[in-house]
Amino acid sequence: MADARTRLDQPREERRGPRLRYDAEAFGRFTERIARFLGTGRYLVYQTVAIILWLGYNVAAPKDWRFDPYTFTFLTLILSLQAAYAAPLILLAQNRQDDRDRVNLDADREEARQSKADLEYLAREIAAVRMALGEVATRDFLRSELGRAETARAESVRERESAPEAS
Repeated sequence: MADARTRLDQPREERRGPRLRYDAEAFGRFTERIARFLGTGRYLVYQTVAIILWLGYNVAAPKDWRFDPYTFTFLTLILSLQAAYAAPLILLAQNRQDDRDRVNLDADREEARQSKADLEYLAREIAAVRMALGEVATRDFLRSELGRAETARAESVRERESAPEAS
């Protein structure tokens, strides 16, 4: 039977039977803190110093005091174990970041849709106002009419001033 999930990024329903219960959000935050630390220069310095001390002690110490002789098998085992745990923790942190990015992308898309709808509404309103203003006197029309009226008034004043002198 096909799975009825609508989104593939959502987990399936839990299986029946005894299961280990834990707070997934707290564990996710914990893995993100570890992944952030593993990606820092501080971690690389700490690990480098620890390895140098390990190698230095196991090379320079008396043979009876060495706990990991020349081939450094124990060091290799510890580094492999660290890598085996670090890789999944980093992947878990990346998956959480992908989920956050997906939610943010969905929100951005919805905001863009709403902005586009608002812009289209405003464009229609501006077009309606422009059509309504086509029947109303515009600023340029008023200026030209005022200019003509000013010219006509100036001519009538000149005519009145010149008319009494003629009589």
